Amino acid sequence: MELRRMLIDVTPLRSSPPFRRLWIGQTLSAFGGRMTLVAVMFQVWQMTESPTWTGAVGLAQAVPLVALGLFAGSLVDRVDRRKFYLLAIGGQAVCSLLLAFQGFLGHVPAAGVLGLVALQSCFGAGSGPASRTFVPHLLPEHQLAAGLALRRIAFQGAMLFGPVLGGSIAGGPGVGVCYLIDALTFIAALHGASGLPRTDPGDEPARSGLRGVLDGLAFLARTPVIRGALLTDLATTVLSMPISLFPLVNAERFGGNPRTLGLFLTAVAVGGVAASLFSGTFTRFPRPGLVMLGGSATWGAALTLFGLLPDPWAGLALLVVAGAADTVSVVSRSTVVQMHTPHELLGRVSAAEQIVGQAGPDVGNMRGGLVADATSGAAAIVSGGLLCLGAVVLVSATTTDLRNSSAPHRPHPSAHPAGHPAGLPAAAGP
Repeated sequence: MELRRMLIDVTPLRSSPPFRRLWIGQTLSAFGGRMTLVAVMFQVWQMTESPTWTGAVGLAQAVPLVALGLFAGSLVDRVDRRKFYLLAIGGQAVCSLLLAFQGFLGHVPAAGVLGLVALQSCFGAGSGPASRTFVPHLLPEHQLAAGLALRRIAFQGAMLFGPVLGGSIAGGPGVGVCYLIDALTFIAALHGASGLPRTDPGDEPARSGLRGVLDGLAFLARTPVIRGALLTDLATTVLSMPISLFPLVNAERFGGNPRTLGLFLTAVAVGGVAASLFSGTFTRFPRPGLVMLGGSATWGAALTLFGLLPDPWAGLALLVVAGAADTVSVVSRSTVVQMHTPHELLGRVSAAEQIVGQAGPDVGNMRGGLVADATSGAAAIVSGGLLCLGAVVLVSATTTDLRNSSAPHRPHPSAHPAGHPAGLPAAAGP
């Protein structure tokens, strides 16, 4: 019985068919996305052999998320979220097809590849916040952490197998095949979302334009628990994200083989999958804010050691530890954010969470590339890990509410008929 409580809780997949369909579609799409990440980094590295340019891949993803994310989140809180999500992921699929076309055509400059990445990120600025609003609708509150853990293991599972296959295909048939597979996986995401019921924002839709954005920012400013959770994640990712340095480290430790490049992301994913499989050990813990702080600190410590130890296989083992810590931190952060956010603000707060969770690492990858060009790959990784540890200590010391936060007893949306999407199944039992 104790072992069962330690393992991941799959009750949401059994109790909610809409959640199950959405989860399957997003899992397959995430698989294609991980392949594309390796393909883009490999293609840009081949063109430039510069860690600054591979870091710019992250910047191309981050700028649209930062520039458009809050406005997209405000729009999500005003319209049918399901329809908006379908349009956004349809746009992402078209961008993947364009990437495939240039991959087969060749002779496209690195700036052109980054432009397509940025365009796809524009659509992602809308699909991300919309996607994050579905889980609280489809699951009762006591299953929310389990549902978020299932989403995380889907992402990590894709990260485990996607990079290896992406590296193999990029080094064989070519990057165009990777991009084409990614485009095809969006069909699964479209199918999974098409079966969702209509999801209106509720009785108090967001105000239009900048006013709606400012309302969301005001909520974040006056809610220490959410503010502290987002600041912790933002500080750690901006200061210590190492992914843009993987091609350089791969060249130093494995001779630059494209097949071993995928091992770095795979190692992170192995730790993430392991943490997700045993997520019952932390999703049932009554203080998710404290769990998040511990996970973030472990991430920073593991990366510091990864930069210090030159042995390639010991480094991969430390990335496994880092991946496990990242999953613990991310699931706990999402639990804190969603449990403390009112239904009518989910789009805007989810947009802010996406900016922190996705744009933060992208900016961090750019930082790592710049520091590595000025110093070395090891210096960039070690300094990032130490800065991460310092940031976690600072946020923990100044945000008592985050350390002591526990889940509030907020009614599930199904308890309020006016805000309950038509056709949504009733909340399932334990």
